[in-house]
Amino acid sequence: MHFFEGSNTPWTELGDGIRRKIVGHTPQLMSVIMEFDKGAVGTPHSHEVHDQIGYVVAGSFEALIDGQARVLKPGDAFIAPHHTSHGVTALEDKSLLLDQFSPAREDYLV
Repeated sequence: MHFFEGSNTPWTELGDGIRRKIVGHTPQLMSVIMEFDKGAVGTPHSHEVHDQIGYVVAGSFEALIDGQARVLKPGDAFIAPHHTSHGVTALEDKSLLLDQFSPAREDYLV
């Protein structure tokens, strides 16, 4: 698959006000758009092998990365190398994050 058409790709409901669409992936890289309702929480966690960058496309988030909190707005991002605790809380309805993972998240492809 060489192209992603957002309007033709349905959201996958994750529950608790969070949805995702896989934009594309190779074995080494994955892009995922995440939509959050206001107040929805991406619970702090870390990854064993995946590095992650979360880029704010729309809305705003309070991000907690490795114990540091910061409000992120469109154009801002967080960087969470593997083993780094990270989580977000959406401050506005329909807040969007574009998450990049390396390597690809095989668990998202099931």
